[in-house]
Amino acid sequence: MTHPRLSACVALFLMVVAVAGAVAIAVTAFPRGLIVLAFVAIALRVAWYAALREGMRRTAGLVLAGVLLAAVVAAMVIEGPLLAELAVVLALVVALVAARAAFTARAELPAAPRPEHAVVFWNPKSGGGKAEHAHLDEEARRRGIEPVKLNLGDDLRALVQDAVARGADALAAAGGDGTQAIVADIAAEHGLPYACIPAGTRNHFALDLGVDRDDVVGALDALVDGRERCVDLAQVNGSVFVNNVSLGIYADAVQREGYREAKLRTIAKTVPDTLGPDGAPLDLRWEGPDGREHTSGAVILVSNNPYRLRAVGAGSRPRMDTGELGVAVFEPGQGRGHPPMLHWAVPEFEVRSGAPVPVGLDGEAVTLEAPVRFTSRPAALRVRIAPHHPGASPSAGLPESPADALRRLFALAVGREG
Repeated sequence: MTHPRLSACVALFLMVVAVAGAVAIAVTAFPRGLIVLAFVAIALRVAWYAALREGMRRTAGLVLAGVLLAAVVAAMVIEGPLLAELAVVLALVVALVAARAAFTARAELPAAPRPEHAVVFWNPKSGGGKAEHAHLDEEARRRGIEPVKLNLGDDLRALVQDAVARGADALAAAGGDGTQAIVADIAAEHGLPYACIPAGTRNHFALDLGVDRDDVVGALDALVDGRERCVDLAQVNGSVFVNNVSLGIYADAVQREGYREAKLRTIAKTVPDTLGPDGAPLDLRWEGPDGREHTSGAVILVSNNPYRLRAVGAGSRPRMDTGELGVAVFEPGQGRGHPPMLHWAVPEFEVRSGAPVPVGLDGEAVTLEAPVRFTSRPAALRVRIAPHHPGASPSAGLPESPADALRRLFALAVGREG
């Protein structure tokens, strides 16, 4: 029996056990047992939501789940131990873990020849010094890869072009996503293989490529005996980005002095300045999925391939080779019949304005001349992935809904889904 099939069987069995136990408790310990189980169910759902997200959403979700579980513990202390409820909770937790394991995606990628002169550009300050702590330069040399350390004030684009001129036949970047974008752009320009080394803070690009973000050193093996796939890049007014470009409130906040030191406070101040009754409205004009022109948009996010936004696995991109941009727009206060959130996929997108537009380009503050034009560059980049890394986004195999999850778990359990 394969690992996904075994995990699916375990998940389904424990779900049945948990449901049967919950029904029995609801009947025999009414209403206390029902209330406790409801709190536990909500806590688990919130914790699952938080586990699949990052930043404040993860923190807030985990805090709320903790409060709910603390209430359960308090009820048990006051009313006496509820061993049956604990057993149901344990069954649900293990079932969720098993289901997550069953849906873990792993790409079967073709082997690629080893480069003769691979070069990795590494930033010793990125991600709190991840590359330096991992002795990435030594590990690279051990693998026959030339390390190029980036210092403050270096022109990264010039350094990469120089490496290509010296005969580099593969490129890698160990740094934030801004660094990744520059190296990836030049690799695509010359048709060279590229490896993403997860030495930044969040490493979103690495995550969606299927690189293990906790394995900085192991990611170097992509340029030793790696597997290869082609993925898309995206471009805005001539600049390449690997993740996303934001316009609106967030982009405005990023431009403000003190943002790096107090992000939440700066964003909180930006909201009333932009959306409040005395705020200056945003001059952003764009066409929605129905072709209608809009003249607002508190937040516009354009991504290199669409993110999942309304399903399990939200915040990541299931695929990096769709040949399309993901566009998500948040428009509060549009009135009845107009959803506050729109999201769709297109190969090109344009935002017009009567003035230069502040944007967050892969998290960096930039101002672009209007119109701001976005385009997808399908299959532009040859990516190498270490053989022991997944090679697929963690959301690639996740279900779209609870009903879809149950259907797919059953199909896996009976051997009808690969």
